[in-house]
Order: sequence, then structure tokens, then C-alpha cells
Amino acid sequence: MSEILEVMMIVSFGVSWPLNVIKSYKARTTKGKSLAFLILIFCGYIVGIISKLVNDAYMAQIGAKWYVLFFYVLNFLMVGLDLCMYVKNKRLDMLEEDKN
Repeated sequence: MSEILEVMMIVSFGVSWPLNVIKSYKARTTKGKSLAFLILIFCGYIVGIISKLVNDAYMAQIGAKWYVLFFYVLNFLMVGLDLCMYVKNKRLDMLEEDKN
């Protein structure tokens, strides 16, 4: 039961990431974005993934509970993609500043 609740938490967090990536792509700017926030969330998912991998009880049942780790990794990838969009948009911001 606790794994189901954990997945529900991760999914509810994760629903926003694809939307955030699309917003970043369309906006073409870093205005209104926080690099520190993105890095903190990114590191949080790394720690969450590691916590699953070093948990002997979880790893003993990975065949039945793979979906928990799957959603951690999926969110990690989405936040990573948003970080890439941040870097791309930061370059665009700098180019725009150079023009002015």
C-alpha cells in the first residue's frame, strides 16, 4: 500500500513536468524560472532513486515493485530535460541581451 501512495505522490509531482518543459520550449526565455529550484528537484530525484537501489527490502521485490522506481526515473528525466531547456533558453537570453 505504501508503494501505491508513493507512486501517487510521484505521479502528481510528475504530471507538471512535461507541461513545464513545453512551456520552457515555447517561452524561449529563462525569465520566471529558478535554476536553483530545478537543481534541487533534480538532486532530490537522484537521492530518491539511490534510496530505492540501496534498500534491500525493495530490491528483493523489484520484480513486483518496479513501477515505483520507474516513476522516479521518469520524473528525473523530465526535470533533466527542463534543465536542458533552461540552458538553451539562457543562451537565447544572452544573445538577446547582446543585441540590445
